[in-house]
Amino acid sequence: MWKSFCNWLLYKCMGWTSEVTEDHPDKYIICLAPHTSNWDFLIGQLYNGAAGLSSNFLMKKEWFFWPLGPIFRRIGGIPVWRSKHTSMTDNLAETAKSAKTFRLCITPEGTRSPNPDWKKGFYYIALKAEIPILLYGVDYEQKHIECTKTIIPNGDIDQQMREIKLYFSKFKGKKPENFTIGDIE
Repeated sequence: MWKSFCNWLLYKCMGWTSEVTEDHPDKYIICLAPHTSNWDFLIGQLYNGAAGLSSNFLMKKEWFFWPLGPIFRRIGGIPVWRSKHTSMTDNLAETAKSAKTFRLCITPEGTRSPNPDWKKGFYYIALKAEIPILLYGVDYEQKHIECTKTIIPNGDIDQQMREIKLYFSKFKGKKPENFTIGDIE
């Protein structure tokens, strides 16, 4: 019933489309961009529901207040303390290695504001855990969700981050002025 409701709301009522050509193995990281609005979370949750997928996601700890905190945790939220230097990347990579299934969605910009210096934690988690990165683009102008590329981390982070950023360069966020891939040579 939830899947039918999400399909109806996202595709019929809201007019979105999706194109997903990549396989979804038991373990992967979703790199989702652009992230320019809180609406991204809602669209992502509706897409997951419509596709019958579930994944954990990272979110700044400030969102985990009552009553939202228990709800976010229940649907897969993992609070991030951005002011503390924790071993979150290493811990998540170890969890991914030892788990039977692992699905984690991360927005590489790390903020809804323009940030040319994307966070690389998602890449290091995938590299250390030896799992693929599925690139999911959300385009509000076209009302389209797309996943047509998978990155297998090989350790050449500069080259692969350039490839990732170029993939996302064509997508328009809810607030396009809040998205940048930075200078790509």
